[in-house]
Amino acid sequence: MFQNIGTVEIIIIALVLLVLFGGKKLPELARGLGTSGKELKKAQKELKTALTEEEAKAKKEKPDTKA
Repeated sequence: MFQNIGTVEIIIIALVLLVLFGGKKLPELARGLGTSGKELKKAQKELKTALTEEEAKAKKEKPDTKA
């Protein structure tokens, strides 16, 4: 997807962001993105753990029907 983005394009994007948001706002935006990324990973781990526990609970409660 981003295979054709070069150094010039990245510099242009950075300048546009600097003009739109200003120098003071960019660190806040980056910090917010980092925090939201951490929260997303934490929620994914919690969901995966909960699903694994539910599957183990379901297997334990379900009797084995193999004869």
